Amino acid sequence: MEYTGSQYIGEFVDGRMEGEAEYILPTETKYVGEMKDGMFHGQGTLYFPGGSRYDAIWEKGLVVKGTYTFSDGLQYDAEHWHYCDTYDRRFYTEICYGLKPAGISQLTNMDPPRKIPPGCYDCGDGFYNPTTRIVKDYKNRFLRNAGAASQTCEEGALPRRASGERAR
Repeated sequence: MEYTGSQYIGEFVDGRMEGEAEYILPTETKYVGEMKDGMFHGQGTLYFPGGSRYDAIWEKGLVVKGTYTFSDGLQYDAEHWHYCDTYDRRFYTEICYGLKPAGISQLTNMDPPRKIPPGCYDCGDGFYNPTTRIVKDYKNRFLRNAGAASQTCEEGALPRRASGERAR
């Protein structure tokens, strides 16, 4: 354990990890379950630092059957998985072009994303400037005033205070 940086909390049989145990890896991934002859064996769960988990039946360190659950509670289903396929287009650009390297965020499905001036908001057909209350297209040409006719949160509605008065 001292060489790998792992931690074992459990029983030993003939000097080998065996029985109900908790095994914590240096990455803070934690296995809780049955061990036999120093390997994951039987019922056990891997808990990942991000909050996801993998419940499985293990045999001599290998998974026989398991279920992965994301941190938000969504369970992965290998047979009826509709994420990242033609039924669910939320990750369309990742499907077509792969994931971006770590540290490069992709905030929209458009790659490269539209250029929006600092302090402005994307309206879908242009950008809204809350200072001037004007919507311009992506080539910076005037589209419309965000006035009384379009009092939405996105275009010009003043936020309401808790007492019901408009912010000034």
